[in-house]
Amino acid sequence: MKTIATINFKGGVGKTTATWSLGYVASLDPEVNTLIFDLDAQMSLTQAIALNEDGSPIKSFSDWYDRAIGKHKTIFNALDEFTKPATNFNFGINHDFIYKISERYHFIPSVEDLYWTELELFDRDKVKYFIQRLLEKIQNSTSVPKYDYVLFDCPPSFSLLSYSVLSCCDLVLIPINPDFFAAKGLDLLLSSLQMRIEPFPVPRIGVFMNRAKKPGGSSIKRYSNETQRYLDDARDVLNRVSREKDLKVKLFDSAIFDKVGMKRAIQEGMPTDFQKQFQGLWTETRTFLSEK
Repeated sequence: MKTIATINFKGGVGKTTATWSLGYVASLDPEVNTLIFDLDAQMSLTQAIALNEDGSPIKSFSDWYDRAIGKHKTIFNALDEFTKPATNFNFGINHDFIYKISERYHFIPSVEDLYWTELELFDRDKVKYFIQRLLEKIQNSTSVPKYDYVLFDCPPSFSLLSYSVLSCCDLVLIPINPDFFAAKGLDLLLSSLQMRIEPFPVPRIGVFMNRAKKPGGSSIKRYSNETQRYLDDARDVLNRVSREKDLKVKLFDSAIFDKVGMKRAIQEGMPTDFQKQFQGLWTETRTFLSEK
């Protein structure tokens, strides 16, 4: 099981779309089972899967979701059970907890109760081991498949849950946009990451350009001058961080050009060009994860 956490401090960079899209293209492999988590209390990924474009609920998911809440089988219930003092972590893993988007693509949704994780309601030292223990229970369950890849859509901040993910994941994936905040935000995030998750080791870090712009006119360049400038800035940041902090980092060659509404892609199918772009990014991601 390989684990990937998608993070960024800045909202609107395409973090949620990237998480879902990578999970989707991974699940197209007939030998791969993929699981995604929505750990953001804003529930963007959950709502994209739960609602039609007109805002009406998708009945198959909403019925399952209501049952999960009624049976106390949400991610918040799992966290609550894990953090109870002097008790074993007795939380059964089955499809009351994990939703089947498709045969090989499964999902653990967010709930509004995750807002409470930022208050002093839980043992902070204990929470940092929550995701690791939950993954162990999922992997050992006979009621769900053995997952090859697990992807986490993390909150846009260092929350208790994101700390729990980052302390045990294999790869941190950071989408950036071609704007002023690309290198500045990346520098801030990488500077904070090591400090935030100590004493745990920093996982591999992959960065890719999302919403890249193509050049105008008859130019044969791959990117617009603006996009290329911000890519170069990001590369400089990664080279410096790798050198100074001895971290395993990579700026992926694959970039995402098209902007597609996630609800439409989920419900009507991912456009071919968009899918090809994410397949290229997924190939690089898998290669980076398998490097010695």
